[in-house]
Amino acid sequence: MKSKNSILLSHIQKAKEGNQISFNYLLDSFWNDVYGFLLKRIHDEYEAEDITIQAFSRAFDKINSFNESYTFKTWLIQIAKNIHIDLLRKKNTSIVSKTTIDVDDTVYKIVDDTPTPEDRLITEQNLAQLLRYIKELKPHYQEVINLRYFQELSYKEISKVMNEPINNVKVKLLRARKLLAEIIIKK
Repeated sequence: MKSKNSILLSHIQKAKEGNQISFNYLLDSFWNDVYGFLLKRIHDEYEAEDITIQAFSRAFDKINSFNESYTFKTWLIQIAKNIHIDLLRKKNTSIVSKTTIDVDDTVYKIVDDTPTPEDRLITEQNLAQLLRYIKELKPHYQEVINLRYFQELSYKEISKVMNEPINNVKVKLLRARKLLAEIIIKK
């Protein structure tokens, strides 16, 4: 019997290939999580639902950029959070542009987009868990993942650091991600 995580990864892969049933599965599986997160943040059912729809639309549009070594739910919530922040910025910009200098200073307050304690906890827990998984890889795989995803180096830069051809770096990175995904699936 397939684990919940392997079923999820299978649906993500099928969604990347354009499978509508998999898009529906992802929507059904994560709607309540994203909507609930937004509702706690916004306290407006209509706006929370609207942003949830936008978040899924953007996620499905960018599904090919999703990295399976990360948590899909956290990725979706981050997209929703970014959309909400963008909407607040637009709203404040619109209000400021329509007001005069005499208007109360509260209109000019900058949106606080610093992570909430809940956001920090989710990020820290997922990062700590991911780092534990990465430590289970062989050192050369740990190095290539660190250089690519944590130091955000290009393939060319990694090639110089590791003193290896770019194609070796690409293959090593593919293999490291595959092994990391297997470790995550086992857990």
